[in-house]
Amino acid sequence: QVQLVESGGGLVQAGGSLRLSCVTSGRTFGSYYMGWFRQAPGKEREFVAALSRSGVSTTYTNSVKGRFAISRDNAKNTIYLQMNSLKPEDTAVYYCGAGRYSGNVPSAIDYWGQGTQVTVSS
Repeated sequence: QVQLVESGGGLVQAGGSLRLSCVTSGRTFGSYYMGWFRQAPGKEREFVAALSRSGVSTTYTNSVKGRFAISRDNAKNTIYLQMNSLKPEDTAVYYCGAGRYSGNVPSAIDYWGQGTQVTVSS
């Protein structure tokens, strides 16, 4: 069983920074890609960033490129999302997820964390 627990959200002024953490269990890294997603009130959950099971490849949604960075610490079983130059439109509940592969192709998310609120004020 894979368990994911997010933390690090909070209230920050526009232009500021936050670092989100997602502590994992179940030896997730070798089998799953890890992703960050967000959901604003009244909107669908959207993809933000992902890190491959190798820990080498990353991908980001266009709106956060150059501002956000996903990384992992194998010793701590933790995935991070460093968020810089935050904007009010980044306000959302942020979730981490562990996704399966179909062969070498990323597929559906199998496990979700509980979410952490990020609020960016102007």
